[in-house]
Amino acid sequence: MKKAVLYGRTSTPEQHLESQFIQLRDIAAQRGLVLSGVYSDFGVAGSKSRRPGIDSLLRDARRGKFSVILVAAFDRLATTLQNFLALVDEIDSLGIELIFAREAVDTSTPTGRMFVTTLGSIAQMQKSFTKERIKAGMRRRKLDGLPCGRQPLDIDHDDLVRDRLSGMSLTDVAKRYGVSRASVVRWVREAQPTNPALSTSYQLNREFREEVAA
Repeated sequence: MKKAVLYGRTSTPEQHLESQFIQLRDIAAQRGLVLSGVYSDFGVAGSKSRRPGIDSLLRDARRGKFSVILVAAFDRLATTLQNFLALVDEIDSLGIELIFAREAVDTSTPTGRMFVTTLGSIAQMQKSFTKERIKAGMRRRKLDGLPCGRQPLDIDHDDLVRDRLSGMSLTDVAKRYGVSRASVVRWVREAQPTNPALSTSYQLNREFREEVAA
């Protein structure tokens, strides 16, 4: 017998999850499914891609703990098309069946498989449209004589390196110049071999700190 789980979600604390699960339990019983777990997100918006309940469900799905998921309706799984497509695609890739009660969609049936295939086509169309919009925007910028792609940061690297070597913390330097800590480390490392003055400054500063510490 197939192991199944229920997933429910409410967007406000006033709503009750049990009202979703009553019908799902009936469907599971009618199909001879063995319920092995219940996952839920209480008072959580369906537009969020990260939710405690859905994250836990996906972790157990990857471990093969069940083969069927029952959900009351599409909008209980997700309320944005992007999140809905992503969840259905991942669940389907794991070989797990999805049953939506309100819409009467079961991905184990030919009609349900067509539904998943259609969703996949929509996802691919979205990606294609997004890429084409980006390309069109770049072509337009080129025609207007504007630069394309990621623009270099207008940062005085020498000042950044001096601040870091003078004793300013890595985090403070990164915040001051609006860059990542990794970028600070890289620029300091690149500057030292090519700028003796900076290397000397760093050495003196380190020696001073060591004397103070002693």
